[in-house]
Amino acid sequence: MSQERVRIRVDAEGVAEVILARPDKMNALDPAMFEAIVAAIERLRADAAVRAVVLHGEGRAFCAGLDKGSFEAMMRGERSFGDIERRTHGLANIWQQVAWGWRELPVPVIAAVQGVAFGGGLQIALGADVRYTRPDTRFSVMEVKWGLVPDMAGCVFMTELLRADVARELTFSGRIVEGEEAVRIGLATRTCDDPLAEARALARQIAGSTPDAIRAAKRLLNGASPVRADAVLGAESREQQALIGSANQVEAVKAGLEGRAGVFG
Repeated sequence: MSQERVRIRVDAEGVAEVILARPDKMNALDPAMFEAIVAAIERLRADAAVRAVVLHGEGRAFCAGLDKGSFEAMMRGERSFGDIERRTHGLANIWQQVAWGWRELPVPVIAAVQGVAFGGGLQIALGADVRYTRPDTRFSVMEVKWGLVPDMAGCVFMTELLRADVARELTFSGRIVEGEEAVRIGLATRTCDDPLAEARALARQIAGSTPDAIRAAKRLLNGASPVRADAVLGAESREQQALIGSANQVEAVKAGLEGRAGVFG
């Protein structure tokens, strides 16, 4: 599982590196990738030696979002995602857990974001505590293109990080923003020439600090969120469940895959 889609290594200082490892598909999300990311989070949660996590994608992208096969299944009217309203991981379902799970880890998570972070890939990055990126990295809340809404905890994270009108504009338009703008509006922490090197350096610094204080700080900062995560995660799933497989959603997928404008009822 993790060997196919996700690789993990933990060094002697307690810095864990989690690599999304589907580079030929720009680390796009298929069911096996979802399962592998959730398994990686559970493995890290169970390892008391881990003091910080670096999260990044292999190859030219962080994560391009759902893969083409998932959208083709939607176009055929298949509801392959099952009952997404069912809570399988505490407050979350499995699809949300790939992003929400980083928030719930007791140690800091630093994402190094290169290439693209689109749709679900962006939501995974937003689940990290810190996001370092390149100036030319591209970000998009792309779900609207496919007739969907952000439903992988993105509504929680965007409400915390962005001005309300900015979150709405990005969600309604699906427009692409690059690294410098992403920092200005709150999607990223800062830009740098080598995000992975910077993420590793911060993780080593954190690993050298007292783990009690670091874990306490993350608990406090998580608890300070003004967002009722349980309500928002549940609402995400209800809205998405109603959209998936609907006539307009299937038409949006067909139009996107065929490169044409949608014709909606």
